[in-house]
Amino acid sequence: MKKVKGEKSGAVVKLLYAFFAIAVMLLAVFLARLNPEKYLIIVGICAVLYIGLISIVSTVNGMVEDRKKYKKKTGPMLTGVMYDKINSMGEPALICDGSCKILWANTFLHTRCDKAIIGASVSTLFPYQIRDNDEGKRIKEVAVEYCGKKYDVEETVIKDRDKSYYLLTLRDTTELLDLKQKMQNEEKVVAYVIVDNLEELLQFEQERYREAAAKIEALLRDWANGVGGILKEYERDKYLFIFETQHLFKFMNEDKFDILDKVRDIRVGSGNIPVTISIGVAKLDGSMADKEKAAHVALDMALQRGGDQAVVKIDNGIEFFGGRTNAVQKRTKVRSRVFANELVSLMAKAGNVIVMGHSFPDYDAFGASIGAARLAMFCGVKVNVVTNFKDPNIKKCMKGFAKDETYKGVFVDAAKGLDLVRSDTLLVIVDVNNKKMFESKEIYENVSDVVIIDHHRKTAEFEKEPLISYIETSASSASELITEILEQALPVGALQANEANMLYAGIILDTKQFTKGTGTKTYASAMYLRDNGAQYEEVQDLFKTNIYEYKQEAVFGEKIEIYRNCMAIALNERGKDSSDRILAARVADNLLMIEDVSASFALVQIGSVVHVSARSNGTINVQLILESLNGGGRYDAAGAQVKDTIQATLLKLKQAIDEYINPEA
Repeated sequence: MKKVKGEKSGAVVKLLYAFFAIAVMLLAVFLARLNPEKYLIIVGICAVLYIGLISIVSTVNGMVEDRKKYKKKTGPMLTGVMYDKINSMGEPALICDGSCKILWANTFLHTRCDKAIIGASVSTLFPYQIRDNDEGKRIKEVAVEYCGKKYDVEETVIKDRDKSYYLLTLRDTTELLDLKQKMQNEEKVVAYVIVDNLEELLQFEQERYREAAAKIEALLRDWANGVGGILKEYERDKYLFIFETQHLFKFMNEDKFDILDKVRDIRVGSGNIPVTISIGVAKLDGSMADKEKAAHVALDMALQRGGDQAVVKIDNGIEFFGGRTNAVQKRTKVRSRVFANELVSLMAKAGNVIVMGHSFPDYDAFGASIGAARLAMFCGVKVNVVTNFKDPNIKKCMKGFAKDETYKGVFVDAAKGLDLVRSDTLLVIVDVNNKKMFESKEIYENVSDVVIIDHHRKTAEFEKEPLISYIETSASSASELITEILEQALPVGALQANEANMLYAGIILDTKQFTKGTGTKTYASAMYLRDNGAQYEEVQDLFKTNIYEYKQEAVFGEKIEIYRNCMAIALNERGKDSSDRILAARVADNLLMIEDVSASFALVQIGSVVHVSARSNGTINVQLILESLNGGGRYDAAGAQVKDTIQATLLKLKQAIDEYINPEA
């Protein structure tokens, strides 16, 4: 039957050829009789006419044959109503094979494409790869761009004679996506803004308070008006700021919250000290109430990190901006008095108390732990201090308590401490707020009630919200904070001399013999400890070094590099134990004595971990630099532990320094 149809089609073409030949010949004879002189010209014109007619017939016949072949090829896949529907639809559709070669395209694609489609690859139109081979299965939501519009591709697999073909239909989502983007841009963001040090700066110049506050408010209002936001002062020097999301991306990516720098340019008082603000921003899904709560949490984190910065809380984490000035120490003890009362109440209600500091403890962590244990004893509750007995850094500390009956059985290792956890256990964590650096992460994860006392900047949200947290970055040490609490809570004479010595040692360590990071509260805490039996001579014995440490310090001196003309970096690739980590901190302190050095970094490789100690003279925030290495600390003293080689860590450190010095690069 098919052969007969083909023969008929060929016969028709031949008849057309014969008809045109006879017609042209008759036309030539007729014209030649009318004008015999131009016989040859007439014959030539008729010949061209005949050739043209033959070409037209051949072309039309070829198109008909191609369409027959195409129908023969695609007929089993798309027939009847389905074919007509897809071919006439107002959006792109095509059929391809497993190699993405286009076999057919609908009218929409043919009329809008200025190049040959059939036989070409789908990738010549838009990027796409075949995603599935299961017959009849559809895969949606594959976004592509074509001719300046956005489409979702739906792939349908069709089987025909053991071959797989793929029908791709595109749905125009341009308007929908543009509308979605518009809604996202106009979504409201909630922020809290607080002037965090104006009151302290103007304690002795109250007459200039209004002038400074007015300048700050004018800057903030210009900032808010520039983005069409709403700024409302809900309390003195505290503002609620509501604006659209599209402006937040500008604040973060382009401006880097430069409003912090503009406010910092306002100088007040005889000391010409800069004013600083803290900002907490929440860009989250949810209700306005949820955003307000999250913005308040972000503001608290900004203040706990020392102020003068913006903390942006987003769905997938937290971002920090600013934080380039040191915190101003508050002169009043109101906060410590309130915290002391709350802590005593919690301890009195607890079944038992567990105290721990950070891993590889120093004198500050150990001294603060002793102070917290003394407070728990005063409350009449059983207390234990989690300690790594193998750590050589606390051997001297332990000797001072070995013969003290009060502390018999108080010190336990991490495994024993985990066994002591009960449903009513209160965990007090001192000198650290980063879970990665806790003495025992397991204890933290298994305890319900947690209290945190620290002077390091907060680096991330707590996995478990503490009952109370006392994070005061302006304090010199955790020992200073604990001493303030003890002064508020303990009766006169309740603190033992050996306990006072340990707290005193913690303050001396972190203040470098009262030469840095000190304030009036630091000296007041030291005086309280001296009144309770702390002896400077006895404390100094803890800081004496042995001959091995003395020699190891020289090893650092072999590889010292001055980077960026103001930062000293020392390396020790042959560290043995945690004593070398403590030695690195001492080396970092000593490097600050080099002329023109504003910050120092000491790196020591101990096993597979590189320990980094950083110090600053107060002009560079080393805590921000080491945050890039997942470290933390304070403005002028920070640390990090990097699981890598010392050379790779050195490269990361230099990159972090470059980003700090030139954040726009």
